[in-house]
Amino acid sequence: MNARKKLSTKFVRFWKLLGPGLITGASDDDPSGIATYSQAGAAFGLSTLWTALIAFPLMASIQQMCARIGLVTSQGLTGTLKKNYPRPVLYLMLLFSFPAIVMNIGADIAGMGAVGNLLFPAIDATFFSVVFTIILLILIVYLPYQKIASTLKYLCIVLLVYLIVPFLYKQDVTEILKATFIPTIQFNKEYMGILVGILGTTISPYLFFWQASMEVEEMKHKKNHLMVNKKIINDMKEDVDFGMSFSGLVMFFIILTTGTVLFKSGIHQIETVEQAALALKPLAGNSAYLLFAIGVIGTGLLAIPVLSGSLSYIITETFGWEQGLDKKFHEAKAFYIVIAISLILGLSLNYIGISPIKALLYTAILYGLTAPVLIAIILHISNNKNVMGEFTNGRTSNILGISAFIIMTLAAVTLIYLQVSDN
Repeated sequence: MNARKKLSTKFVRFWKLLGPGLITGASDDDPSGIATYSQAGAAFGLSTLWTALIAFPLMASIQQMCARIGLVTSQGLTGTLKKNYPRPVLYLMLLFSFPAIVMNIGADIAGMGAVGNLLFPAIDATFFSVVFTIILLILIVYLPYQKIASTLKYLCIVLLVYLIVPFLYKQDVTEILKATFIPTIQFNKEYMGILVGILGTTISPYLFFWQASMEVEEMKHKKNHLMVNKKIINDMKEDVDFGMSFSGLVMFFIILTTGTVLFKSGIHQIETVEQAALALKPLAGNSAYLLFAIGVIGTGLLAIPVLSGSLSYIITETFGWEQGLDKKFHEAKAFYIVIAISLILGLSLNYIGISPIKALLYTAILYGLTAPVLIAIILHISNNKNVMGEFTNGRTSNILGISAFIIMTLAAVTLIYLQVSDN
C-alpha cells in the first residue's frame, strides 16, 4: 500500500511539474500536423518514420532555449528582440510569422469543422467551424490563465488516441524498426516537400513564441520563485523534454498508422484530416476511424488557443500594448482583440477562396521555410551574455540548435532548387 501511495505521490508531483512544455509539445500535433504526417505515411509508407527520431532532440533544444529566454528575461521572445536587437530584426520576424500562423488557425478550424461533419453528417461542416470558433473565443477571453493552462493540460490526454490506432491493425515490427533507425531520403520534389512540411510542422515558429511567453506567465504564478535558479531551469528542461517526446511519439504513431494502413492499400493522396479518417474506416474499422476523428477535434481545441495566443503575444509585445492570458478583457483589450481577429481571419479562409485542404500542408511548408531564420535569431539571443547572463547555451544546446538550423535550411534550399529546376 505504501509503495502504491509513493508512486501516486510521485506521479502527482510530476504532473504538477508539467506545464508550458507539455502544452507546447501537445499543441504541436494540431490538425495541420496530423494532415502532414498522414500525407507522409500515405504517400511514402514508413520511409519518413525516422524523422520522428531526428526531430525530437532538435525540437527539444530549440524549445528549451525559448523557455530559458522567457525565464531569464521575464519577457516573451518578441519583447526580448525589441529590447536588445535592431527593429528590422523584429519586423522581419513579425513578417515571417503572421501569415503562417493565421493560415494555420484557418486550416485547423476548417479541419475540425470537416471532421465534425464526418461524425454528424446531417450538420454542415461550416456550422461546426463557426461553433468551434465561438466556443474557443469565449473560453480564451473569459477563463483566467490558470484555468486555460489546466484545461489545455488535460486536453493533451486526447492525443493518446493516436497511440492506440496502430494496434487495431496488424504490424510488421521488423519493417517498423528498420524504417525508424535507417533514414531513407528521396531527392524529388514530392519527398522534399513532405520532409520540409514534417520539419516545419514539428519545429513550428509559433511554438517558439508561445513557450517563452508561457514561462513568463508561469513565473508570475509562482510566488516563492522570484529569482531564476538552476532548479527552475532543470524543472523547465524536464517539462519541455517530456512535452516534446510526447509530441514526437504521437507524430511517430500517426505516420505508422497511415504508412501501414493507407499506403499498403494503395491510398497515396491524403490532403486533409477528414480524408485520413475516412480512408481508415473501411481498412481498419470503425474504432480507428472514430478515434482518429475525435483526436482531430481535441487537438484543434488544444492548438488554436496556442496559435492565436502566440500571435497576440507577438503583436502586443511588438507595439508595447498590455498583454497576458492572466489579465481580464478590460485590462488587456488589444491582446484579446488580436486573438479575436486572428480567429475571425482564420475562419474567413473558408469563404474567400483559399482552400483549407491545401492550406494545411502549405502552412507546414511555410513554417519549414521560415523556421531557419527564427532559429538563427534564437541561437544568437541564447548565446548573448548581455541578455542571458550565466544562463547562456551550453555546448550540447548549441550543437543541437545549429544542427536544427542546418537540417531545416538544407531541406528548404533543396525544395526551392527542385521547385525552380522543374519550372
